[in-house]
Amino acid sequence: MAALKLGLTSFGGPVAHIGYFRNEYVESRQWLTDRAFADLVVLCQFLPGPASSQLGMAIGAKRAGAWGAVAAWIGFTFPSALLMILFAYSASSLNIADAGWLQGLKLAAVAIVAQAVWSMARTLAPDSFRAALALGTACMAILIPHMWGQLLPLIVCAVIGIWMLKPKTDADLTAEPEENMPKISRRFGGSMLVIFFFLLIGLPIVSHWGGGSLIAIVDSIYRAGSLVFGGGHVVLPMLEVELVGKGEPMLTHGQFMAGYGAVQAVPGPLFTFAAYIGAAMQTGPMRMIYAFIALFAIFLPSFLLLIGTLPFWEALKQNRAAQAALKGVNAGIVGILLAALYDPIFVDTVNTTIQFVFVLVFFAMIQLWKRPPWQVVLLAAIAGLLFL
Repeated sequence: MAALKLGLTSFGGPVAHIGYFRNEYVESRQWLTDRAFADLVVLCQFLPGPASSQLGMAIGAKRAGAWGAVAAWIGFTFPSALLMILFAYSASSLNIADAGWLQGLKLAAVAIVAQAVWSMARTLAPDSFRAALALGTACMAILIPHMWGQLLPLIVCAVIGIWMLKPKTDADLTAEPEENMPKISRRFGGSMLVIFFFLLIGLPIVSHWGGGSLIAIVDSIYRAGSLVFGGGHVVLPMLEVELVGKGEPMLTHGQFMAGYGAVQAVPGPLFTFAAYIGAAMQTGPMRMIYAFIALFAIFLPSFLLLIGTLPFWEALKQNRAAQAALKGVNAGIVGILLAALYDPIFVDTVNTTIQFVFVLVFFAMIQLWKRPPWQVVLLAAIAGLLFL
């Protein structure tokens, strides 16, 4: 139910989702600590795929193993997926790109991310040294708006952490309670990694040798979900190259852009755009089948990578050098979030003085008055409808 609640209320894209997740799983339910939450954020940032969805799956896996990850994915994903399928059925009659309520939701996302950055900075960059790592990472991520502008500073933070932040005694190592460890064996995790690479290599071969249109769609979508870093905002252009601008188009440019606009307005992960793609490609009873096949194909690599990596990640965290690296990377993650708060979230969202005032009010509601995010989202939609 926690994941379903987030799937119904988490607007604003992958960075904003981290703020929603932290509020729900760390502050409200206290299922894990800020440090454990940040460790999972680090893992999901290093893996390709939708970071926020993987974070939800990782938290589900820590609660109930692989099936917990599946349940978390279903709850967080299906509300958005169903909305996108409905949009595919009625796309020709809808136009929401300039809706005031949508702008209000984007402003709420700015406030939610700002509160997440503020809270995580107090926990993960509590001293001047780690604060400097966070600020340096933020500057690099802003000045180099590319995947390497994020990965390289995090690698540097990890190296500096090993050098300067190594735990002095074994008592300083982070040890999760046994009941909070993922119920996933290394053998099972290894098998998931084998399946991931088998599909990544095998699907293009099958598609090339005449696997049919459905295999070609699954191949394109699975490959996009496997190789993209940075979440939904990055995978959407990749999908456009695969489905619109390469060979015989599977979608028209107009169909693609209509879905791109709609997915910005629904809660949950942007990767549910795949459900729209599957439904828009077909007519008749096959539309729903293609929609769910496309949805499954884009999230499958993320699930396989996460479940395959998580058992080894948990063991690695008990290593003294790994703990030091994580301290450095955790500070860097604060910088990555700070950079994302500025660009694209603030730059692309706050365009007028009144919009900035709304952001300040929404931030105060969350940080000072401790209102739940869904109340802020609801108020933001109403304020946008009336004033924007």
